[in-house]
Amino acid sequence: MTDLLPVFDAHRRLLFGVAYRMLGSVADAEDTVQDAWLRWSAADRGDVADPRAWLVRTTTRLALDRLTSARARRETYVGPWLPEPLLTDTAGDPADDAVLGEQVSLALLVVLESLSPAERAVFVLREVFALPVVEVAGVLGRSEAAVRQLAHRAREHVAARRPRSVAGRQEHREVTERFLAACLGGDVDALLAALAPDAVLLTDGGGRTKAALRPIAGADKVARFLAAVAGEGASSPGLRLELAEVNGLPGVAAWTDAGPFVAMSLGVADGLVHQVLVVLNPDKLTGLRPRVTPA
Repeated sequence: MTDLLPVFDAHRRLLFGVAYRMLGSVADAEDTVQDAWLRWSAADRGDVADPRAWLVRTTTRLALDRLTSARARRETYVGPWLPEPLLTDTAGDPADDAVLGEQVSLALLVVLESLSPAERAVFVLREVFALPVVEVAGVLGRSEAAVRQLAHRAREHVAARRPRSVAGRQEHREVTERFLAACLGGDVDALLAALAPDAVLLTDGGGRTKAALRPIAGADKVARFLAAVAGEGASSPGLRLELAEVNGLPGVAAWTDAGPFVAMSLGVADGLVHQVLVVLNPDKLTGLRPRVTPA
């Protein structure tokens, strides 16, 4: 058993990255990686020529199984369903940055939700992790031609639905800082100055906490909603609203004395906020605890 864990741990970040993008859930991704470990510890490794390929194949198939049941549950979900946010401040670890910080934004994960399970798997493995077509074909048990077709459809679908021109990191951070200051002050005028006229806000409370059950469209409505939420949240004991790296981009996260409270991810273009994704469901905020603690 002692020789199994180092091999598995060498690929653990990669496996989590695959499972998280496949499922949009921190908890489900962690469970999937644990299931992959159980399969690995019980496998006849004499037949495993490439442990990395074996583990990625196993994790992807386990994630596909979970995705099928998860989609059925989401049909009865209360209000908009958003992926679970994840703090990606990885304390400068290049390995974590590569697995968690690239192409993991909440906005992209929302788009991936509209792909078929097979298209999502191909997009994640090919476009995010750059696995060869032959390897992806082996993972899915499909021909290389079928994988290329799935990849083409997935790329076109994502390109058509992805948020428009994304701001550079510095611009994104500056706009997020202005947005955070306006939220902290409950300042409707300052929020209006930070929001694009056609801004859209989605809130995910999952029936567990107060949230809008439909998208809110238009800068004025979005600003007034956020100001009202800020006013209500100010009474929460120990509320701390901070700038944080949420899913690879500057965003906003908040904690109270009771634990994680909210995560906000912003879509920024042309110096303004076009999209606000707000996760309030407490069941989805486990990823607001830093995954890597500096030594």
